[in-house]
Amino acid sequence: QVQLVESGGGLVQAGGSLRLSCAASGGTFSRYAMGWFRQAPGKEREFVAAIAWSGGHYADSVKGRFTISRDNAKNTVYLQMNSLKPEDTAVYYCAGRLGGDIYVSATVYSHWGQGTQVTVSS
Repeated sequence: QVQLVESGGGLVQAGGSLRLSCAASGGTFSRYAMGWFRQAPGKEREFVAAIAWSGGHYADSVKGRFTISRDNAKNTVYLQMNSLKPEDTAVYYCAGRLGGDIYVSATVYSHWGQGTQVTVSS
């Protein structure tokens, strides 16, 4: 059973950067497709980015500002967030599922982290 633990959230001013990490344990990480989602207060959880063998895929709202990457040797997936905006404020979750494709729907992911808060001040 894969367990996911996010870290790296915090408070940052608009225009700043943060790097989120998601460490996986308990499974063969390289076999998992990974994604990042976020949920702001009063809103539904939304797709941010996903990574598979073919590379990364991004929501339009973060394209060009966020970069997803993974280090299979460290069992970790990252989300580098640049040019942050107040509307990026949310709890960010990493998610994983077996497979080699890009998955943008939260419903297909079987494993979730506990979330890390990102707050962007204006």
